[in-house]
Amino acid sequence: MDLLASLTENKPVVMFSKSTCPMSHTVRELIRGFGTEPYVIEIDKMPNGQQIERALIQLGRRPTVPAVFIGQQFIGGIDELISLNVQNKLVQLLLKAKAIFFW
Repeated sequence: MDLLASLTENKPVVMFSKSTCPMSHTVRELIRGFGTEPYVIEIDKMPNGQQIERALIQLGRRPTVPAVFIGQQFIGGIDELISLNVQNKLVQLLLKAKAIFFW
């Protein structure tokens, strides 16, 4: 968990992804649609990617990606992000995390 905390520290939006995951691409585009660029960590391209994946599994992620943190808070994956967007709550999280400044 300390590993995830260190990777999400001081970044408004962090997304753990794999370069071959189409759902990660969808989530990235959803977030970009609000005018912000998530900090993307492609765990399949990192030397410690398996360690990161184990930490995501400890959070209950299956599959492990996409996994999104907003304001250093774990939000979830594609289902959670789409649900928050439909409820108009995603924009509020992005504003609170200072990922965007107006909407």
